[in-house]
Formats: sequence, C-alpha cells, structure tokens
Amino acid sequence: MTGYTPPTALTIAGSDSGGGAGIQADLRTFFACGVHGMTAITAVTVQNSVGVEGFSEIPTDVVTAQIRAVTGDIGVAAAKTGMLATAEIIQAVAATCRDVGIGRAGQTPLVVDPVAASMHGDALLRAEALEAIRAELLPQASLVTPNLDEVRLLTGQDVHSAMEQRDAAVALYALGPEWVLVKGGHMRDDEKCVDLLYDGSEFVELSGARYETNNTHGGGDTLASAITSALANGLAMPDAVRFGKRFIERSVAEAYPLGRGVGPVSPFWRLPPTNELSPP
Repeated sequence: MTGYTPPTALTIAGSDSGGGAGIQADLRTFFACGVHGMTAITAVTVQNSVGVEGFSEIPTDVVTAQIRAVTGDIGVAAAKTGMLATAEIIQAVAATCRDVGIGRAGQTPLVVDPVAASMHGDALLRAEALEAIRAELLPQASLVTPNLDEVRLLTGQDVHSAMEQRDAAVALYALGPEWVLVKGGHMRDDEKCVDLLYDGSEFVELSGARYETNNTHGGGDTLASAITSALANGLAMPDAVRFGKRFIERSVAEAYPLGRGVGPVSPFWRLPPTNELSPP
C-alpha cells in the first residue's frame, strides 16, 4: 500500500507518563485502527500504574495553537477530547473547535470523553470546569461518552439500574450533544456490560461480556478513540459506536499486567502477532 494516506484523527487530551491512558492510549488505538493520529496536548501528568502523583497543564494558547496547526495544514476527519484539566482550557478548546469546524456545528465529528472522575470515582475537575463542560463543550459534541461517576458529576444523578441509565441519558442529551453513550461498566451487579446509546428519540442497548480483570487502565480513552477512528473512516455514529464497543471488549479481554498497580487494556489484538523483530 505504498503511498496510501490513512484517515486522520485528532486527540485533545493529557499525556500519561505510564503509557496506559490519555494521549498514549489514543495514539495506540488510532494506529491499531489504521488511522493517522495527531495531538493537542492539554496537560502532562506524572503517573504510573499505581496512581497520579501530579500534573501540569499546558498554556491555553499552546493548546489552541496545536489544534489550529494540524487542522489548517493536514486536516482532521474526526476528533476527540480527553482530560482538559481546567475551565479555561475547556472554554478555549470549545471555541477553537467551533472556529475550525470540529463538532456538531461543523463537518468534523467530535467525541467528548468527559474525563472528570478517576477510576475510583474521585472528582478530577473543579466545579467551574464541570460547568464549562456542560455549557461550552457538550453542545459541541457529536457524541459524549461518560462513565457512571462522570454522569453523577455532570447531572447529579446516580445510576444503579437500567431505568436510571436511561434517565441519565435523557439528562445528558438535554445538555446539547447530538448523541449520548452512557457506559455501564461500573454497574458491577450486572453479568453483562451494557452501554446505552441515545439520540434524543431512540435508546439502543449495546451488551458485551464482562471480564474479571483489574487491568482496565485507559479503557474509556480506548473506547472513545476506537469510535473516533471509526468516524474518521466514514462510519455513521451508531455503527461507529458498535465498532468501539467490540474494540474495547476485546481490548479488556487482552489486558495485561504492568507495574505494581492497574495494567492497561490492550489494542494489540488488532496487530499481527510477532515473536521477533527482523530488519526490513
């Protein structure tokens, strides 16, 4: 396939020094899905498999300049957001995406992964940043992909049942996104992992296997990136979400231990196995 130019995707997110989540997980997933990945880094985190020790946000003008640089030259077929760190960065990203045609008002779909809670349910954003997500970013979103802790932080609703999951989807849709995907991975009493897709009129349940593993770091990033990759390849939103669901299910099944804490989900199942590297 000499000379083939793959579709492009942009991730606007933070860097994970441990390589399990954030920009690193996004690029890994883009590559596994045959997509050329580009980045606008919003923060540099100090973390490993045990936890996050700290982070430093990137200046807002540098974040927006990264977005403008790649959209103005290379072009973006689909984009996603992850950790945006502060209200100022959220507001700047939303405004810049509007300016360059990313999001539901433009030609380029935008997947918003509202990284607002840790895997333990602890809030990662201050109140003003959560409000900026509601007021500025969600109305731009083609799709929003919160987990249940993020649903609680964004809507005030706790979700413990399928009916409450539907109520949460309706509440999130009222904030402005075109589509809502309420992830059900944290509903630990379910035998299946059921995510709920909603477009304002129809609910679609996407059921998958639940795997008993502690190695789930980067799962939300990987799902959102797989959906973004599918959108970059021209799939319609329902099909892109179904692709993402299958992708993350297999990535959790193939998750591997790393370090002393929580290992990452693995998109490597999409790559041909190799036992040795030989020169070309």
